[in-house]
Amino acid sequence: MRHNINSDIALTHIITRKRQTLVAALGVTLGVGVYLFMNSLTSGFSSFSRDEMFKNSAHIKIYKDDELSQPLVPSAGSGHITVIVNPQVTTLSKKIINPEQLLSTIKQQPFVVNAISQVSFDAFYNRGKAQISGDCSGVNILDYDAMFKTSKYIVGGSLNRLQGNLNGIIIGSGIAEKLNLGIDDNITVTSSYNVVKVMKIVGIFTTGSSLTDNAKSYMNISTAQQFIKEGPSYVSNIFINIPDPNKSEEYAASLQQLTPYKVEDWKTTNADVLASGKTRDVLMSSIAMSILVVAAFGIYNILSSTIAQKINDIAILKATGFAGRDVIRIFLMEALIMGLIGTLIGLIIGAVLIEIMSNIYMGGPVGYFPIRFEPALFAKSFGLGVFITLCAGYFPARKAARVDPVEIFRK
Repeated sequence: MRHNINSDIALTHIITRKRQTLVAALGVTLGVGVYLFMNSLTSGFSSFSRDEMFKNSAHIKIYKDDELSQPLVPSAGSGHITVIVNPQVTTLSKKIINPEQLLSTIKQQPFVVNAISQVSFDAFYNRGKAQISGDCSGVNILDYDAMFKTSKYIVGGSLNRLQGNLNGIIIGSGIAEKLNLGIDDNITVTSSYNVVKVMKIVGIFTTGSSLTDNAKSYMNISTAQQFIKEGPSYVSNIFINIPDPNKSEEYAASLQQLTPYKVEDWKTTNADVLASGKTRDVLMSSIAMSILVVAAFGIYNILSSTIAQKINDIAILKATGFAGRDVIRIFLMEALIMGLIGTLIGLIIGAVLIEIMSNIYMGGPVGYFPIRFEPALFAKSFGLGVFITLCAGYFPARKAARVDPVEIFRK
């Protein structure tokens, strides 16, 4: 019975103060809607940035790292000085010894989804007097496609024409445009080892990234080995994909136990990009949270005003047997009702904004605006909206529960 009376009193306050209830609910609506929209936007941009990284970058890569010259006089202890004269890189070759065995061992690991080998080198693309610098990757193109989905970026020719074609090459659309080349045209490729070959263009791709499209090309791994004057066993990199990219550090540590070569996860490779992304995420989340907190202060002010105006009513309630916890329940229920109304409307408005933005085509590599529905964000926004409004209602409610009816009646 007492709970029903508490509910009736709370609803009476809500109904009789419609304007203030509406203002408080709209504040929560704005806060929840903005919070949901901005976090969905942040999540969308993070997913887009990650997809861009994984166009040409594996989750984990293995390569031979550069080595610096060793000290002339090794240090015998903390009291001795290490002598190094003109320290410099002493790595003579980037070759991975016995790559077939290492690749086979890696593929046997239960957490490895895919693993491929690659030979990369700096190249110059020439047509007449025109020349473009770039980098070329020698790969088994079908295995490479299975890892990086390269086929979806092909705009001319096909990947299949490169398979087994030692004279074929697939180039970026920027290279083709600058040198005015098309499918089945010839292009002269020169490596940094001064090896020159005339290659036939069997495919053209475009990723939307000018850095890649203006410099990147692919050829068979055996052809790439010829460009750098190496034999058929030469491999410069091994790329590995795993089920969950977020666990790349853990899996990289496991792979490091299998080889003396450098094992590097994608987070280490793209540390600067990820740091910028985290800064952006914190900034946008802080702005959204600030708006939500401002909305909570609106509820706090409204309930405080209600308590000040209803101070005599509160004194009468307590004098007739209502306990302090009953008063707290009444005002918390008011806050909850305003919070639920505002939160639900905010979720609807946020969903509408997300739907509108997700259908806006941006063009280029972005495509449609990088924002998407995520049920977890909706649940988080709902829970946060209700929690903050309850917190905003608790402090005025506690103040009301401490009202001394005797003091009020004396006044």
